[in-house]
Amino acid sequence: MLYRKLFYKVLFVAFLSSFAVVRTHAQEVDDVIRTESSLVQLNIGVVDKQGRPITSLTQKDFVVYEDGVKQAIQHFEPVDAPFSLVLMLDMSGSTINFRQQLKLASQRFLDALAPEDRVSVVQFNKEVKSLTSFTIDRMKTAYAIEIASGAGETHFYEALKYALKELEKEGKRRKAIVVLTDGLDTHHRNSDRATLSKAQTDAEALATINPQSSKDLNSVLASADRQGVTIYPLALPSGDPKRLPIQTPNIVGIYAAARARMQSLADRTGGGLIEINKLQYMAQLYREVAANLRTLYTVAYQPQGDRPRGKWHEIKVEVTYSDLTARTKPGYFAR
Repeated sequence: MLYRKLFYKVLFVAFLSSFAVVRTHAQEVDDVIRTESSLVQLNIGVVDKQGRPITSLTQKDFVVYEDGVKQAIQHFEPVDAPFSLVLMLDMSGSTINFRQQLKLASQRFLDALAPEDRVSVVQFNKEVKSLTSFTIDRMKTAYAIEIASGAGETHFYEALKYALKELEKEGKRRKAIVVLTDGLDTHHRNSDRATLSKAQTDAEALATINPQSSKDLNSVLASADRQGVTIYPLALPSGDPKRLPIQTPNIVGIYAAARARMQSLADRTGGGLIEINKLQYMAQLYREVAANLRTLYTVAYQPQGDRPRGKWHEIKVEVTYSDLTARTKPGYFAR
């Protein structure tokens, strides 16, 4: 039994490592961003050698490179600039048993935000529904969380697309999405199940699916890139492949693919995948995400030169102080 658990853990880690940030050039045209006439916007976190956030830097402290070429920063915002943020709540059947914990944790998240942060609440299951438009009225937002309800399927990527369309209405403000979910989108689950129907072993199942080939995932990433949106998925334990009560090749493959796609959402947008190992830690993890938002700088630049369709452009950010480390999204696909 111990060997079997260790085997699954090694397979799962290898699976995520292989697919977390795959730079495939086979994406369709609609799955990449248009950069000819728009700025590339980056949300950047900076930490010292002990991992402590540094929040007192200015524009002159940052150097941005695209494909190794230094870029001219055209816009800069400090860490205290307000965000427009979509709080997404999974109201599918898999969250019914801990709805009250979910709602209380979400409301504590509101308490940790800055007063000028504008928040919209979106719930999703089979349908996607806005419970409140962007507002700084925390009582209105808290009420929206309280009335969230539902059951049934999980249309996760449809909800992400909706949230990104809502963020477009917020103009040039800094933007982020915080989403609580197990990541098991119903459409992907059905598709993955069909793909895995002939898999005989866990290793074969994990090798069969390329999570990054999802058109929905790449469409979301393209829109997030275009707007400079940072995504923080809070991953519920019910979607953790390591916790499956029944571990067949088919099920292991489906859950691992779902978690790998969530990892890509975080990695490609400069956010972080937050693993909720125990439900009692949910409120604490929400507050950590809110605190992380308060440590992000924003810079934007206009990329120069030819932009070959489908080409990956690598981004690197340096800070003038050698003992500091900057973290942001790794790059983008141009169109």
